[in-house]
Amino acid sequence: MTGWRTTVVLIGLWLLVGCTREELALPSEDAIVEAFQSERPLSGEVTGNVAVLYVEQSFQQLRRGGNLWAKVGPYIFLFSAEAQRLFDGYPGLVGIRVETRVGDATVASAVLMRDELSDLQWRRSLNIAGLARRDGTNRMTLLEDLVRWGEDHTLYEYNERYTRR
Repeated sequence: MTGWRTTVVLIGLWLLVGCTREELALPSEDAIVEAFQSERPLSGEVTGNVAVLYVEQSFQQLRRGGNLWAKVGPYIFLFSAEAQRLFDGYPGLVGIRVETRVGDATVASAVLMRDELSDLQWRRSLNIAGLARRDGTNRMTLLEDLVRWGEDHTLYEYNERYTRR
């Protein structure tokens, strides 16, 4: 074998020997949905070792809130105690992706990787998102702060149909 192939095989063997089933545990689809209890329709799945949460967003809400509400959707769920507990409860989980949808169309999608946030950044995230959830309707700057924080700490994608100005 060539050098890089040998390295890959050795790392794979080391991971198999060094990891127990609990260390590789992943949530079920039901566990993902249950973790993020919401009034909005939710569904979930596991893709590889990433939990994916699908959130139905109201078209009327997007019409009223426009560009900002289209972007903020995933971050409301990603920067939450529920996401933090999902990471804590499932060590095999390397990321959580939240995709907001209107019908079959994706509005926005963001992935938060397990190691992206330090403990201090998690506290900051919970604070920013909590303020946005509580007071964002009346103070749009709180939603803007959450979008900026999300864009700094996730891999994100927006559907231009809903987010162009």
